[in-house]
Amino acid sequence: MKTRTLGSTGLEISSVVFGGNVFGWTLDETESFKMLDACVDQGLKTIDTADVYSRWKPGNQGGESETLIGNWLAARPDKRDKVQIFTKVGMDMGDGNTGLSPRWIREEVENSLSRLKTDYIDLYFSHRFDEETPQAETLGVYKDLLDEGKIRSIGASNFDEGQLEDALKIADSEDLPAYQVLQPEYSLVSRASFEGPLQRLCIDKNIGVVTYFSLASGFLSGKYRSLDDLQGQARGGMAKKYIENGGLQVLEAMDDIAASKNITLAELAIAWLLHRDGVTAPIASATKESHLKSLVKASEVALTPEEVEALAVF
Repeated sequence: MKTRTLGSTGLEISSVVFGGNVFGWTLDETESFKMLDACVDQGLKTIDTADVYSRWKPGNQGGESETLIGNWLAARPDKRDKVQIFTKVGMDMGDGNTGLSPRWIREEVENSLSRLKTDYIDLYFSHRFDEETPQAETLGVYKDLLDEGKIRSIGASNFDEGQLEDALKIADSEDLPAYQVLQPEYSLVSRASFEGPLQRLCIDKNIGVVTYFSLASGFLSGKYRSLDDLQGQARGGMAKKYIENGGLQVLEAMDDIAASKNITLAELAIAWLLHRDGVTAPIASATKESHLKSLVKASEVALTPEEVEALAVF
């Protein structure tokens, strides 16, 4: 798989980032190990996770995804320098542990390093904006962690244009590290929050962009075309809103182009993101090796400007 330069981080990441939210959720340890082995074999060397993954599963506490990745690294110590690990801090981990205070970041980065069984994190994200903590305090503790070598670059997820711009100004005025990467929700059926001012800011400031929900919780695979299709599906609740808000129109636009190129709708959705201005790489997960091979195929699909525009109907 080809690589892409991620903003100013110096990282050369795979052109599709593997979404580690499935580890400890829909994949157990044995299945997770197989998927991680296949990722390396297929050239998907960049893995995205978070401390909170997969706290939403009944019986989980958070940290399950990081733990499985760490167990894999411990079982295969030669793989650490072959992969790049992104993780995040800031979502609610219970017992009042949430947000981006220096105290919690300092504590939780150690927890993540322990779960991941590594001594550094390639890219550490603020998972969401924290209204309670001044941005200078958050960036200040990131500076310390960067100086200590525990993290190697920093990013922001779920920040809007104003929040990100303020962070960049504070970093500049107070000689603090600036966010180098943004992780926004962005797909063919979720465009408004990224396109426009936020997208232009990232381009102007050379901020790398890795998109999440790139397949809109599986909706853009085309397998959900009615509310009945969602019954019993792990991500059905997330896909429901797309059916109810015009997403079927997007699938119709995708059908003809995908057929003409002999690719799946999921491959087309990933390819579309790779052709968007400012996007470095989409994040996408897989639970089968055949799905993983599909992500590799998607990274190689060429679209004309007319095809890219024809898909932007949502």
